[in-house]
Amino acid sequence: MLHEREKRLLYWIIPIWIIGCIVVATWFTFRETTGNLRNEIFNTQPETDLPAQKNKEVPSYVTKPAFSTYIEITGDCGPSLAEACQQAHVTTSSTSTVVAMLRSGIVLEVEDVLQTNEGVWYKVVFNEWIRYPERVSKGFYVLDSGQVRFFIDEGTILLDKDEQIETNKQIIVDRSDQMLYAYENGEIVLTQSISTGIRSTPTPRGTFTVYKKTPSRYMQGPLPGISSDYYDLPGVPWNLYFTEQGGVIHGAYWHDQFGKPWSHGCVNVPQGSAEKLYRWADIGTPVFVRD
Repeated sequence: MLHEREKRLLYWIIPIWIIGCIVVATWFTFRETTGNLRNEIFNTQPETDLPAQKNKEVPSYVTKPAFSTYIEITGDCGPSLAEACQQAHVTTSSTSTVVAMLRSGIVLEVEDVLQTNEGVWYKVVFNEWIRYPERVSKGFYVLDSGQVRFFIDEGTILLDKDEQIETNKQIIVDRSDQMLYAYENGEIVLTQSISTGIRSTPTPRGTFTVYKKTPSRYMQGPLPGISSDYYDLPGVPWNLYFTEQGGVIHGAYWHDQFGKPWSHGCVNVPQGSAEKLYRWADIGTPVFVRD
């Protein structure tokens, strides 16, 4: 027979034990559920399956989130900067230092969106190799003044060197005529006047492949051993890389001299067609540069 004291102890111990079991079971269920959700969002294997990453190449199954956020400047500010232009500031205040005047067509990657009493600010980030980083402001914020389009994109896409690409698309760049032609299934889908490289920095002639796509790129000069020209162009839009040396088909917001050589070796496309071509072209699309 249990004494009265032992009965009272059992009266408290049994419920506590039951509650403890419930808490432990709930914890493991929660951990498994959130782990699966995390893996689904980031498209990775469970952390317990990952090899040590220190000083080693990241496995192919480890990827960043599928999409990035960007803004495109949509106002009337053209190549001459004569019109009222969207400004970039060093902080989230319109009275802070202006770090850049942003022409229409610029595309910039956004790291954060901030709300102040002035409105919505976009914190711009340059997640890329930059030739002259000392030119880049530590703060780069853009106020949404009605001249900004916010959008989501896959971000930078690279060709897997081991992947065999089959495509019915091709791009032809004609240096003599300063024209670009895009074909699909043998039918022409785009004819566009362009600007290839000037005589001292010509666009390379030959057969290439689009091996990288990115919506935004910070381009700077001088280019050591190539060109002594100074330029500083954040947010160059809609980039299709076709040579490892930096040959790119991209939009150009800083000039309107299409139909004549104007670049440092890239293929400049008017803004109206640049995004269309970028969206249409697949990784692995052949590029033929001819005279």
